[in-house]
Amino acid sequence: HRLVLRALEAGECLSAFKITIYQNCDSRWHCQRKVSGKEKKRMDKFVCAADYPVVQTEAGKLRGYVWNDTFIFKGIKYADAKRFRRPEKVQPWEGIKDAQSYGMVCPLLEQDKPGMELLVPHMYWPMDENCQYLNIWTQSIDKEAKKPVMVWLHGGGFFAGSSIEQIAYDGENMSREGDVVVVSLNHRLNVLGYLDLSPFGEEYEASANVGSFDMIAALQWVRDNIAAFGGDPDNVTIFGQSGGGAKVWTLMQMPAADGLFHKGIVQSGIYEMLGDVENQDGTQIVEAILKELGLGRGDVKQLETIPYDQLAAAYKKAAPAIQASGGYVGNEPHISKDYVGDPIHHGFREHAQKIPVLIGTVLGEFDFRMPLAGKREFDRETALSYVRQRFGDGAEQIMDLFAQIYPEKCSVDARSVDFLFRGPTIDFIKERSKTPESVTYSYQLTYDFPVFDGKLAWHCSEIPYVFHNMDKVPVCAGAGGEQLQETIFGSWMRFAKTGSPQAEGFAWPACTAGDEAMMLLDQNCRIVHNADHELVRLAKQLELAVREDDTGEIQH
Repeated sequence: HRLVLRALEAGECLSAFKITIYQNCDSRWHCQRKVSGKEKKRMDKFVCAADYPVVQTEAGKLRGYVWNDTFIFKGIKYADAKRFRRPEKVQPWEGIKDAQSYGMVCPLLEQDKPGMELLVPHMYWPMDENCQYLNIWTQSIDKEAKKPVMVWLHGGGFFAGSSIEQIAYDGENMSREGDVVVVSLNHRLNVLGYLDLSPFGEEYEASANVGSFDMIAALQWVRDNIAAFGGDPDNVTIFGQSGGGAKVWTLMQMPAADGLFHKGIVQSGIYEMLGDVENQDGTQIVEAILKELGLGRGDVKQLETIPYDQLAAAYKKAAPAIQASGGYVGNEPHISKDYVGDPIHHGFREHAQKIPVLIGTVLGEFDFRMPLAGKREFDRETALSYVRQRFGDGAEQIMDLFAQIYPEKCSVDARSVDFLFRGPTIDFIKERSKTPESVTYSYQLTYDFPVFDGKLAWHCSEIPYVFHNMDKVPVCAGAGGEQLQETIFGSWMRFAKTGSPQAEGFAWPACTAGDEAMMLLDQNCRIVHNADHELVRLAKQLELAVREDDTGEIQH
């Protein structure tokens, strides 16, 4: 009532009010003003009543909460699973379950250590292998709303990470600004999700890929339940970055996922380090794990119940020698009857060919070094001395090619050129383009972030813009940052809604055979054609050693 009186005193008309009356748990009544989008951002509103918001799912009722007009449901159990087995549907329950806290995340082989938080801010959460949980942000819980659904698959390869690992993964802004339903999920990783025990018993027939079957179970849950959260089960886009991007294309290669999603976005998700040892099974690695644990081949069933920390410790001792000799050690999807393998080498399945794909990388990727102070004043010889540290006698050629493609960039930034992700991405697009019905859009983020005199986009740096979360990641707030966010966010939203990132006045052609039309995302966006193919090929050929990272760690 005080809100209405204040409005009258200010001369506002009562028709500006939507009197939404609801009763909260302590029986106080509230009214809500209908406000503009900008005002909404300034007005905090929280709702969590005994019976609102409550949504009926197949298994039972869930109670979430409302924050600034966004309905939020966290920690929804989408499946249960025994160790090394396929996931199963959750059992129905009576009454209402609270869905207001994130669920457990999958245990990791290594404890994460905070580092490089300026570039990629993280958050951490309790771990448990009972980790099949998902989270939802939506603008409606009307079954007839039929809003596009975007399912985020987190990074960290297939061995690390979680749905809430990065601050920028929060889905509230994306849901509100894009009017979409956002879903993020946890699934089994590392030895829990990707270790082949099939030689040791039929009950382990899917163990090499159960982490991916968790994701499929989550997508099945979305198909069966998302309408109750305002979503359209017939318009689902899966998207992910790094390992999450790899999860997108590996799911495209799994028949069990057919029909569960309709578009895919692969952000820095194809990389040279990912390589399944296709002609081997898990015999060697599992026997080595058993030996480390003081067990024999006949004791394999004990691996189902041994504490995770002991299992992980044994794996970490056993795996390096086997991997060094070219053996299978798991930690990623393994070719089988369930997964047909890397599309670059095995081609795309017929169903996968028909899924529109938006795919790209960032220009600097794994160069997490702090930028060179004063780089904009470097003369050619000074710049060349830095580029030569990586590319040796070919540095001058690299710099010249770099300047042709990116004339607005500092020449010394040629030392950051990525081929680990960009090279396989070029090959992926070439393979896709062999089939006329395959629709593929390519991009590269080339933005200079405001660190020192400018730092080229690094691995994960596009994520805050994709989620409309640059307000949560200060380093994104450089010159033109807001405009760049609107460009990236708008393109991702259009792709999710229509299958194309284009807009009126923003032409973005699809790739065709022999022509990779790549959108350079920067303060001034532009399309280039096959522009960096020679640069990437030469960079790979010339690099003298593995790129060094100040922390010795990969960010995810």
